[in-house]
Amino acid sequence: MDLNDEVNVLRDNVKSQDCIGALDGTHVRVKVSNEDAPRYRGWEGTALDSRIIKSALTRNDNLKIPQGKYYLVDAGYMNRSRLIALYRGVRYHLKEYSVRPPENAKELFNLRHASLRTAIERAFGVLKKRFPIIASTTEPNYCVDTQNEIILACCILHNYLMGVDPDESLIAEVNEEVLHSHRERVAPTPREDDEDARQGDIIRDSIASAMWQNYVQM
Repeated sequence: MDLNDEVNVLRDNVKSQDCIGALDGTHVRVKVSNEDAPRYRGWEGTALDSRIIKSALTRNDNLKIPQGKYYLVDAGYMNRSRLIALYRGVRYHLKEYSVRPPENAKELFNLRHASLRTAIERAFGVLKKRFPIIASTTEPNYCVDTQNEIILACCILHNYLMGVDPDESLIAEVNEEVLHSHRERVAPTPREDDEDARQGDIIRDSIASAMWQNYVQM
């Protein structure tokens, strides 16, 4: 079974398991006023992904995930019933599996999880290559409201262009970069020993077990 077959099998599995997408983040340099700066401090870097998603789920205008559905997230996030992360401490890198196939249920789950989740990384990669203004490391010289509008405009244009002019060469370039440079973010996240965390573990284990049973029978 080649990698494309693996990805197709995972898509079949996650569809039946109510996966509705993948969550991730990307950095865009912005400039804010001195008085607004404190609002932006403490959120930089990958170590705080868990804190950011917790805020998104609990604030007034919160991110709503339907009951019984979930998103795939990377190791920087907590594993929950609606945020299914890969297994930490288990290999996941796509290139590793081209040399040695998965040897147990957790490795197989991580392979297929990573194969699907890289879709959002590719989306960010193509977006930034299309619009260098949001990939630039140069400090912007316009106000933060304008910066927000530029980012939103680029995302809207990107979504439109993916339908009418996807630029296959650009996509192929980003795919190659993702495959060869992808490294899982393994910043420590606090273990939340509550019922939702336990439910997340149960859901992940059940999916991994079903995948492995199908895999060994092929």
